[in-house]
Amino acid sequence: MKQFKFLLLISVLFLQNALAEKTALICGAGGFIGSHLAKRLKQEGYWVRGVDLKYPEFCATACDDFVIGDLRDPQVCEQVVQLVDANNSFDEVYQLAADMGGMGYISCHDAEIMHNSALININMVEACRIAKVKKVFYSSSACIYPEYNQLDPQNPQCTESSAYPAAPDTEYGWEKLFSERLYRAYANDYGMDIRIARFHNVFGPEGTWTGGREKAPAALCRKVAEAPDGGVIMVWGKGDQTRSFLYIDECIEGVRRLMDSSIEDVLNIGSDEMISINDLTHLIARISGKNITIENVRGPEGVRGRNSDNRLIKELLGWAPSAMLEKGLRKTYPWIEEQVKNAKKIE
Repeated sequence: MKQFKFLLLISVLFLQNALAEKTALICGAGGFIGSHLAKRLKQEGYWVRGVDLKYPEFCATACDDFVIGDLRDPQVCEQVVQLVDANNSFDEVYQLAADMGGMGYISCHDAEIMHNSALININMVEACRIAKVKKVFYSSSACIYPEYNQLDPQNPQCTESSAYPAAPDTEYGWEKLFSERLYRAYANDYGMDIRIARFHNVFGPEGTWTGGREKAPAALCRKVAEAPDGGVIMVWGKGDQTRSFLYIDECIEGVRRLMDSSIEDVLNIGSDEMISINDLTHLIARISGKNITIENVRGPEGVRGRNSDNRLIKELLGWAPSAMLEKGLRKTYPWIEEQVKNAKKIE
């Protein structure tokens, strides 16, 4: 802890000329979305502090100050929300930190996910309250939506108002829903300025692509990249389960628009271009230029269908994600293909 305090004192030197600028803290800045958000905020002229258990894996951090710290520890949370002195507070805090992964991970780590992510949120929202942070963003998930509304792969119901009666299909979804209510309670009881968005399957370059925590687009890009032309790749389930996938740039755009608004409603930030997992695989194969055969195998597949309902975000923000899935995949696949080639060279 002494070393941690010393590092924060060092960061004060960088803040001397920064207090005239807007300031932001990104929790989870070492992750995929957090690292991209840091780049965007720096482009907008923010002074940015990041905190995470690790630095970004696939790029240098854009943060002015990066703290390696465990947000399950309330003392770490109290330290990172402090600026130069008690009279200054961050203009914005983005709480993206969570224990998470794709279906292969969240389907078998229930206790860890609920314990770790709940601790992070309980600690961070209280630290933000004490530090009088001006505005807080919390990243929730489409996984909060009830399983009973997502049984038809062709007609899932994911309007924001459909979250209750609550019945998420995973403990990950239950924790996200609890944390939504936690942040809303702090807004109601303490007058905190809170923004909440439910992300729908964000993907893009510089995201996790192997190791068990990767999500479907990255996992399928990796499998196609590893397969020879004419090869066979395995897809969990029948492959007719449907999803929508949001390219990272549009995710960040939606977050910034929400934070710049006065809207307190919880909003979906996701694409409404729905596709089956088998068709997603074929699309990636076409982008790769390979002929690929799918072998559907038993494995965790989540709800039968999920798609972002964008009517409310269009009404309230006058904007919604609109980029085609294929456009994002054409940027993502080459990046993952290059990672696969580099990994083989190391072997």
